Amino acid sequence: MKICRFNDNRIGVVQGDIVRDVSVALTFLPNLVWPVPLGDLLIEHLPGLLPTIQRLAKSAPSLPLSEVVLNSPVANPSKIINAPINYQKHIAETKADQDISHGRDMTKTISDWGLFLKANSSLIGAGDEVVLRYPERRIDHEIELAVIIGKKCHQIARDDALGVVAGYAIGLDITVRGPELQSFRKSADTFAVCGPWIVTADELDDPSDLDFELQVNGELRQSANTAQLIYDVPKLIEYASSMYTLYAGDIIFTGTPEGVGPLQPGDIMDCSFDRIGSMQVQVASSYV
Repeated sequence: MKICRFNDNRIGVVQGDIVRDVSVALTFLPNLVWPVPLGDLLIEHLPGLLPTIQRLAKSAPSLPLSEVVLNSPVANPSKIINAPINYQKHIAETKADQDISHGRDMTKTISDWGLFLKANSSLIGAGDEVVLRYPERRIDHEIELAVIIGKKCHQIARDDALGVVAGYAIGLDITVRGPELQSFRKSADTFAVCGPWIVTADELDDPSDLDFELQVNGELRQSANTAQLIYDVPKLIEYASSMYTLYAGDIIFTGTPEGVGPLQPGDIMDCSFDRIGSMQVQVASSYV
């Protein structure tokens, strides 16, 4: 099932080119009191809600997909976890281009660097605009598979890892190039795009062989397959959960392949992923 969040917190089921508005399902979520627990309430309760959502979708009001504003399908992740240099050809292009590496030791691997976090406040959906800043700096696109965690967990073994996944989406890790730590350069407002919806794990049970690509203004920039990941999805979940407690709604951006390149105000990014779908993301026409 493809589940989207749209038009400021409505919930829909995507069926072809329409959205079935099943927002009434939200009334079945438990009421929260302070202090609100970590995690995304909808994602946490999604397994129990899916039968209700499926029933509602049969007769729910429909809207043209082209006429809704797609928000991030996850509203409240406790964290956005990112994998650095997780495709071999991206490592090679980083070694060859000082504008990307900025003097970093590229003989090190993901096992040396570890993972890093992006600020939750950087999260937007496909219907929002990426707003650039620092006009004197290079700011790049990075397309990635986004993995949505479905339950609270810690120290998950690789063999059990896919069992904690709620679903998958397309991720865009927008990046200011420079000497600062990744968590700073990649955490500006609008610099984490997740969308256009979640494809639930029962529909996409194996993320290990997905073709994907990104075009900017019709020019192909990035094209790869998730089979080329150095740390695949189960390994990333095992690795992340060895350090962090993962909560429902946490998002893991799995890393980007070669072909990263600069964005300019007014650019249009067209992103597509096998078995997930496609999204078009606009870059705002001016810097913040």
